[in-house]
Amino acid sequence: MSKLPFELLLALRYLRPKRTFVSIITLISIVGVALGVAVLIIVISVMSGFDQDLRAKILGYKSHLTITGWDSAKQITASIKNYPAVAEVIARNKSVKGVAPFVMGPVLVETQGDTNQAGLQGTPVLRGVDPLAESKVSELPRKVVFGDFDLSGHGMVVGSNFAQNMNLRLGDHLAVYSAHQLKKMKAAYDRNEHEAIAPSDFEVRGIFSMGYYEFDANVIVTSLANAQELYDLEDDVHGALVMLNDPYQAPQVKEELEKSLGDNYYVETWMEQSSDLLSAINVEKNVMFYLLFFIVLVAALCILSAQITFVIQKTREIGMLKALGATKLQISGIFLFQSAIIGVIGVTSGFGLGMLAVIYRNGFLHFLRRSTGLEIFPAKIYGFGELPALIMPNDVAIICLSSFVICILGGLLPAWRAGRLKPVEALRYE
Repeated sequence: MSKLPFELLLALRYLRPKRTFVSIITLISIVGVALGVAVLIIVISVMSGFDQDLRAKILGYKSHLTITGWDSAKQITASIKNYPAVAEVIARNKSVKGVAPFVMGPVLVETQGDTNQAGLQGTPVLRGVDPLAESKVSELPRKVVFGDFDLSGHGMVVGSNFAQNMNLRLGDHLAVYSAHQLKKMKAAYDRNEHEAIAPSDFEVRGIFSMGYYEFDANVIVTSLANAQELYDLEDDVHGALVMLNDPYQAPQVKEELEKSLGDNYYVETWMEQSSDLLSAINVEKNVMFYLLFFIVLVAALCILSAQITFVIQKTREIGMLKALGATKLQISGIFLFQSAIIGVIGVTSGFGLGMLAVIYRNGFLHFLRRSTGLEIFPAKIYGFGELPALIMPNDVAIICLSSFVICILGGLLPAWRAGRLKPVEALRYE
């Protein structure tokens, strides 16, 4: 004799494939649960991968903390006048790994090379850095793909997308006008003095690729001294970039540095600087989870309809079991076990299908592109060479567990109804 409860034995017996409408609905329910779980695992893993890769790219070109001067009277940012002393205070913090100065601002550039078309591009961002200290706070010096990170003299490195848009090559020259120079010319014009300020001439000695389009298309880099000259800062700098041992300790270190530096400095974390982008990814992930979960809910409704039909078909057998002494709980258990078995099969199949799809996602996309020429995730739009994915055990556990619970809930009402049937009513017309 089997040691399994008779409720489970009957549930397994009733679920044997038969050429009936109920069996078809049961099969549809299993497929629905499997597809729902698989799609949820795929989408949430891909969204988590996007989030992880985006954070990695942000941390590649952004420092963990950015410190600028602050004019408390005017409530605006200001330049830092005594950078070495400020850097010394910052470096004393045990969580700080590196500090580097920067000058940053919008410029107007004009191409002057023989290999490109002459043209103007407004509002790229010029970033003046200390070549020796920059490697301590960003990946920029290691991301040069053509040429060298050579900022000596009037050397400059530009982003790959910027170089492509301006048709720049190594050795080409750029004429750069800073916002400060344009303001001086405008002020002279307002005084009816026709003063022309010659632009600064820079040689392109390197092209970098950070893997993030906005940075690669809009940032050009030169030495700190050149940037200070362009903005007439003398020895001042616009701010300091700070690298931490743990980027996720940035909020805590921010509070510590604000206390040690005083009210004349403004500290901003990388999370605050990229809050809109990171929040958008998180919101999209949550919205996709809730929307796609309706697939599982539809499967649960299929389970509900199949179980209701099954209870009606088995009314006579339910009456006989009641007459033989079966309790309400045991009768209800038969149909709850059915829902649980459907849930286990569906969730397990969906888990396996989803994991396979995540593992072989890029192989499938490459095959699809070779076969049809269709590119579902264009790199130019999304900024990723391949589709990222990150399998989070907690997310997968929540998806599988909640899907199984919904399957159980789908069979709860028919099970309760079956348990309340009275033997006399069930056998009245037999």
